[in-house]
Amino acid sequence: MIKEVIVVEGRDDITAVKRAVDAEMIAVGGFGINSKIISKIKEAQKRRGVIVLTDPDFAGEKIRSIISKRVKGIKHARISQSEGTKNGDIGVENASPESIIRALNNAKCETQKKTYEFTIEDMLFFKLVGNSEAKKRRDLVGNELGIGYSNGAQFLSRLNNFGISKEELINAVNTVNRRYYDEGI
Repeated sequence: MIKEVIVVEGRDDITAVKRAVDAEMIAVGGFGINSKIISKIKEAQKRRGVIVLTDPDFAGEKIRSIISKRVKGIKHARISQSEGTKNGDIGVENASPESIIRALNNAKCETQKKTYEFTIEDMLFFKLVGNSEAKKRRDLVGNELGIGYSNGAQFLSRLNNFGISKEELINAVNTVNRRYYDEGI
């Protein structure tokens, strides 16, 4: 049983998560997040902690952002777009139990105080911006780190906001390089 309450978008997501783990869940019903739902999430955060697991798309990120602004200290779990896509449909409901478990195990909490551990120079060095493979590399490295895919600026912000260490980034990049590019740093 997962200690935290898992917040998902809808009923189909609840079904998918229940196939993977035993946990209490709250479905927000898409963009229709009202004050009643936020109150439930705040109460769950206070009592047990919360992990937000939304779809790996624009709507999912928007919902995650709304919750994150209103409820502090929550953890974020992410599945990759490839893990959540089936027949052109994208969502947590399409992810395998293994992908959901991996995402929950890699859930990250935003730090209250933003760090500036990483810079654009790091992003360039690790080939996460500034080349034709950058988008794919951000997706793969973000998946390894559990911070998901994002554009270059968002990725840099996530590295700093989720307290990722240089060592963690190097390990993730090396894993991706070995797995997909047959090289290491």
